[in-house]
Amino acid sequence: MIKSKYKDGCVKEERVTELEIKMAYQEDLLQALNKIVSEQQSQIIRLEKTCGLLNERIKNMAEPSNINQGFELPPHY
Repeated sequence: MIKSKYKDGCVKEERVTELEIKMAYQEDLLQALNKIVSEQQSQIIRLEKTCGLLNERIKNMAEPSNINQGFELPPHY
């Protein structure tokens, strides 16, 4: 049998108050975590866009038409 730390007269009221306090802390924590997740999602979107732009730059640098541009041999060679 589990022994209660409450006296018989105020068990319900103290227990309800304790549960309300715990719930308030959990609600605050949930809001803080939601804010963090939202900020991280925004950061992920920005990083994905940056990666896409960098990939395009790398592809453009590797194209054969851009490699020899401006460095062609004269026709007499």
